[in-house]
Amino acid sequence: MAATPSPRTHDRLRRAAARAALRFPALLAEAERIAATVAFGAHGRRRAGAGETFWEYRRHRGEDGARAVDWRRSARGDQLFVRETEWEAANAVYLWRDGSAGMTAHSAGLAPKRDRAAVCLMACASLLARGGERIAALGETGRARAGQAGLELTGRALADGPGAASSVEAPDLPRHARLVLASDFLDPPETWARRVAALSAAGARGVMLRIIDPAEEDFPFAGRTRFDPAGGGQPLVLGKAEAARAGYAALWAQHGAALGDLARRTGWTLITHRTDRPAGAAVLALYQALDGGV
Repeated sequence: MAATPSPRTHDRLRRAAARAALRFPALLAEAERIAATVAFGAHGRRRAGAGETFWEYRRHRGEDGARAVDWRRSARGDQLFVRETEWEAANAVYLWRDGSAGMTAHSAGLAPKRDRAAVCLMACASLLARGGERIAALGETGRARAGQAGLELTGRALADGPGAASSVEAPDLPRHARLVLASDFLDPPETWARRVAALSAAGARGVMLRIIDPAEEDFPFAGRTRFDPAGGGQPLVLGKAEAARAGYAALWAQHGAALGDLARRTGWTLITHRTDRPAGAAVLALYQALDGGV
């Protein structure tokens, strides 16, 4: 028999659920405000395209439904296939917000990196939806969808979804899909090189939106300072944190340079955004990168 939660535990869970319910509307409102501002300085992205022009076959996914199956092609083997049109391949953008523990970090008075990443992606999704393009949260919402329905489904996933690393390591994507990956990219550059190489090999192109907290770049710490890893583990205690500043700055610059090299090698775009700066600038840069043919 399952244990019944105590009244105190039940109350704590109820409050946590209430906070979670408020998360999406608050982030969406901020994203829509930013999107409205950016829209004044950005032109539309609606493309004429040949909506019925055959592009390629792809494996059938559960959300496609039985009506989408191309039975003639599927009869040749043991797999179900769907006919994908040129417009479907070229006018879909898949968005991913890193949900790792480190993305909850933030300096006093600033938004967590996770929330800023979600707001930037949701604002960009709003602009894309206005332009007639289809959007999806990579690995969480299935096929890309257009209109308000696609925006709400994608927005909820960006705000509250897990943002699992597996979504970028083994995605099910149409060829020539466009991606936006929002993360602090603090995993080793070799890890990201492997992930991006696999995506590029599948024909995907994209943007890396690097979200950083100012303390991560400036290292403003001094005196005895304790650093607790976001994902758990052994804390690091420095007796004189300022003594480590120069070495830290060198490692930080090296890491950023490695990410820049990765983007150049693969033809992706790297955009770096600090959470102490207006989100609109990042959204505009992101939208322009996508408009540039990424």
